[in-house]
Amino acid sequence: MEGEPELKRELSLVEVTLTGVGSILGAGIYVLVGKASGLAGNLVWLSFLFAGTAASLSALSYMELTSMYPRAGAEYEFVRRAFGEKIGLLVGLLIIYVVVITASAVALGFGGYYSSLFGTENLVGAVGVLVVLGFVMFYGIKESARLAILITLIEFSGLLIIIYVGIPFLGSVDYFEMTSFAGVFEASALIFFAFLGFEDIVRLAQETKDAEKTTPKALVLAIFITVILYVCVAVAAVSVLDYGTLGVSRAPLAEIAAVVLGGEAFVLLSWIALFSTVNTVLVVMLGGSRIVYGMAASGSLPGILSRVHPSRGTPWISIFGVVGFSILFVFLRDIATVANISNFMIFIVFIMVNLSLIKLRYTEPEKRRPFRIPLSIGKFPIPPALGALSALFLFTQLSAMVMAYGFALVGIGVVLVFLKTRKENRTLKQE
Repeated sequence: MEGEPELKRELSLVEVTLTGVGSILGAGIYVLVGKASGLAGNLVWLSFLFAGTAASLSALSYMELTSMYPRAGAEYEFVRRAFGEKIGLLVGLLIIYVVVITASAVALGFGGYYSSLFGTENLVGAVGVLVVLGFVMFYGIKESARLAILITLIEFSGLLIIIYVGIPFLGSVDYFEMTSFAGVFEASALIFFAFLGFEDIVRLAQETKDAEKTTPKALVLAIFITVILYVCVAVAAVSVLDYGTLGVSRAPLAEIAAVVLGGEAFVLLSWIALFSTVNTVLVVMLGGSRIVYGMAASGSLPGILSRVHPSRGTPWISIFGVVGFSILFVFLRDIATVANISNFMIFIVFIMVNLSLIKLRYTEPEKRRPFRIPLSIGKFPIPPALGALSALFLFTQLSAMVMAYGFALVGIGVVLVFLKTRKENRTLKQE
């Protein structure tokens, strides 16, 4: 409608890149590096490298697709154009699952750190951070991004501290010692969670200046920075502490700092980890509220979710909807299981995004592509095929329990899509 408020295009390359880096860094590396080390042994750095490579392959598909369709709907928009409204809607619902469950898991991580520092109940901190950040996002996109960037610098400094304290210990262990090959890939599947977030850059496309060029550049920079940083942290971690000790630690990076610098460093790293969890929750929900907005604006979700606040210029109904559902999932409590459920959903989404790019190379060959993935055989692009296969491989590494939870949620999504399609068909017949 004419006069309807629109999202503001205010974000620069630096702001979008640092927002993405902040989302990727987040709580994953602070919480999961210990468990990953226990699974993979000293070869955990290879687990990070493999997971980062898999994420990078899918990121290439995101870059080309978002240069073609720079909309807030992101994955939903890509898959809808390739495979139709029903499958696109299902993928959009899976992304909403990812957003809600990831925000819940990381909020629980925040609650744990908050509880250890201030002696409160875990759930109090978890629910509190979701509510507070909901109001931050409502206030404005510029303010949300700037807060995310500030916290990114704090959590980045924490990882640099770990790398620094590990330097004197380099070469003290055999970096090819592992528990088993299966453990290395199981660790890759788990720590893939630590790479989630680069897709949030895509979801901010409608609020990014010159999105067709800026968004692909931001994706490249964010992935490159985090892969290098994670590998360095993994090497430093197993150099300072035995991987068996890391595997049972609840605060692995804080313990590493304490070994070298003492108890005060443990408190410092705990505070940095606290800020990291805040940042992850903020950026994940920020991107998630935009995909809900995008799907509602296109008619796939109730129109009320696409309402933009007239003075703040933010999709406020979508924001508080995501916050509300995230609070519900907080009561699942188990961070590790929830993280892998998020991985379950995102592996399916990445497979579909990569397949969408491959199909669109054939069905829309003339479509303008400001960014185009290199390495093709005729029209067939090789990197997306590798991206789909790597996501499928990691998917097979998930446990039976996670599979059960994941397929149950997917089943609910299929039912919702069926009901929506049936309702639309009835409406068309009546007309």
